[in-house]
Amino acid sequence: MANEGKYVIHATIRVDGTVARKDVVGAIFGQTEGLLGEGLQLRKLQQTGRIGHVDVSLNNHKGRVQGTLEVSSSIDQVSTAVIGAALETIDRIGPCKAVIKVKEIENVRSAKRDHVIDRAKQLLLNIVNSATGESKNILDEVRAVLTLDTEKTTKR
Repeated sequence: MANEGKYVIHATIRVDGTVARKDVVGAIFGQTEGLLGEGLQLRKLQQTGRIGHVDVSLNNHKGRVQGTLEVSSSIDQVSTAVIGAALETIDRIGPCKAVIKVKEIENVRSAKRDHVIDRAKQLLLNIVNSATGESKNILDEVRAVLTLDTEKTTKR
């Protein structure tokens, strides 16, 4: 997503009919307008960068459309949850019946933190494993010198 915020609303969409991406985006902005009050107008939030691009992915199968949508948000978690709930009130897209269901609101920072922890563990294991191999090589080299010196001493 171009404007990655603190949260990402992940939702599924089902439409009884054929619609285009622009129809879905239009319904989101049109049907939530005035619903949430002045402070949570999606158009204004998007213009100020507090709500990101509405990413819609649709699959048309036998006259029905299913897909996903993602909306990034850099507003607080309560307002983000309210916007997620507002998305679920959309019941028509164009002339077709529609159902939008929010699957989760992802905390992007938490997900990034988890990634950092997992990756740091992998990197640390790589360091430990390679250092152990180097230590063994050093010990083997030192032992080899002792073995050579012992052989020279016994041959004299």
